[in-house]
Amino acid sequence: INYCTRILAARETALLKTHNCGELNKTHVGQQVTLAGWVDRRRDHGGLIFIDLRDREGLTQVVFNPQIAKECHEKATELRGEYAVTLRGEVSLRPKGSENSKLPTGDVEIVARNMTILNASKTPPFYINEEVEVEENLRLKYRYLDLRRPHMQQNIILRHRVVKFMRDFFDARGFLEIETPILIKSTPEGARDYLVPSRVHPGKFYALPQSPQQLKQLLMVAGLEKYFQIAKCFRDEDCRADRQPEFTQIDVEMSFAEEEDIIQMTEEMIISLVEKLKPGLKFTKPFPRLSYAEAMECYGCDKPDLRFGVQIKDLSDIAAQTELSVFKSVVAAGGKVKAICVPGCGNYSRSQLEDLTQLARSFGAGGLVTIALGTVPGNLDGLTMEMVKSAVAKYLTLDQVMNMARRFNANMGDLLLIVAGKPRLAATVLGELRKEMGHRLKLADPNVLSFSWLVDFPLLEIDEKTGGLQPVRHPFTMPVEEDIPLLAIAPDKVRSRSYDIICNGYELGGGSLRIYTRDLQKKVFQARGYKDEEIEELFGHMLEAFDYGAPPHGGIALGLDRIVMLMAGVETIREVIAFPKNQSAIDLTLNAPSPVTEEQLAELHLNIRNE
Repeated sequence: INYCTRILAARETALLKTHNCGELNKTHVGQQVTLAGWVDRRRDHGGLIFIDLRDREGLTQVVFNPQIAKECHEKATELRGEYAVTLRGEVSLRPKGSENSKLPTGDVEIVARNMTILNASKTPPFYINEEVEVEENLRLKYRYLDLRRPHMQQNIILRHRVVKFMRDFFDARGFLEIETPILIKSTPEGARDYLVPSRVHPGKFYALPQSPQQLKQLLMVAGLEKYFQIAKCFRDEDCRADRQPEFTQIDVEMSFAEEEDIIQMTEEMIISLVEKLKPGLKFTKPFPRLSYAEAMECYGCDKPDLRFGVQIKDLSDIAAQTELSVFKSVVAAGGKVKAICVPGCGNYSRSQLEDLTQLARSFGAGGLVTIALGTVPGNLDGLTMEMVKSAVAKYLTLDQVMNMARRFNANMGDLLLIVAGKPRLAATVLGELRKEMGHRLKLADPNVLSFSWLVDFPLLEIDEKTGGLQPVRHPFTMPVEEDIPLLAIAPDKVRSRSYDIICNGYELGGGSLRIYTRDLQKKVFQARGYKDEEIEELFGHMLEAFDYGAPPHGGIALGLDRIVMLMAGVETIREVIAFPKNQSAIDLTLNAPSPVTEEQLAELHLNIRNE
């Protein structure tokens, strides 16, 4: 009995905190509490010393009074920002007039009785207790300090809650969470693989998975029927705001399912997720659907931001009637003259228009034609050619300009941006200009999540660099049944049974029904130009699995990082990943990648060749 009493007493005195720094309020007044955290701010008011103590949950004000605890007060003179401390004291009401309504704990303070400084801190390289701009590489070098900042902690907490919600959602619907290997076989799947040399098998390599695509299909062959995983994926490609060398996806696969089953389930999950965790965000339900062809025609990309209009329109018929030779020659050669109408930009200066022209050229256009429909907003019926501002105005008639403007339902003061060229190029350039102008003019409501589905993707497309065919999705995507005969004669015309979910200009995820028979899978590989021996070498394991009663199946992979980024309202996925790489794919916290020793290379049977 005495031993147990001593253990319980030791545990009581060893507690570093009884409450967190965000939960104390008037109901706790008079209680003795123990808090632990970091010094957010210190203020010396003559005889009294005040600190704001911070932990993950919030702030609590602590007062050190020499009349109440002299030794504790003396220790408090040593405190500086980011010192880690634990302290004990009594919860008291703040003096009348000193309450802080901005804090959940703003009605109370802790009158400290004793305190232990757990660890001192050097002066941090940037402010942690103020929301100020800090150069990103400095933040990433000291990521462990950056993550102490309240907005970063909220991002990481949101990520945790999103993952927990998704796990609960799929578990409640009979899905099994199954881990798949990180060291797998290298097969061509689009991006470059990260390769891992094998020590015990000289000259052979593992690959890190770009996604668990083949493995989850094999789980369906295994009869597990419903699978999900919070999966780490790796792609050796250039970093962007929404792209990292390693990323996390919610991987989902179902047997005996059709497209609509997967789409409806995914939409239900996304709607429930946002309504629960971010109820202040607005969105439309059910999510609208666009075909791939419609998206490319109207928005110039396969992930349009639908929070604003500014659609691309085809002006080829009007342009062919003008006296502008570049328009006439492009249309005669089978190209297109396309445009967007930017609201209220008819008063752009010459330098602003030149900037847009250079931007269009950077996207691949030969040039950009701009037509300002006057400089002052008004009714289009009052437009005259004297009001039209364009370097090509002398080649146009008023009727032609009016016809172009009416195609957009334009107003006086709007600006037409026109690109002539091959249909895909013209659309792509205008899609980029649309995105840029939407950003410059703040056309998109930041409180809106504009979800949509993109459907009817082609199965294969021509790689402009190699001239060969590559899968739009991945090589296991099911073609539309009536298009299967085209695999042998016109493979680029085959449609696929696939779908993307889009939000605010980002692809949140994509999926498809999968091929599940050997014969059809071989036909798709052969349409891409693979020889039988290559097919067997690269994908023989999949083909053999299909011989053992593989069920019809399909699924979707959702980008966790992008979902959390959009819900958090931040600009890059680096803001919602605990330890991301920078834009040069460098981990600045751990300084990776880094050289290895000659001994390590020798063990792996590798030599570094400098060329």
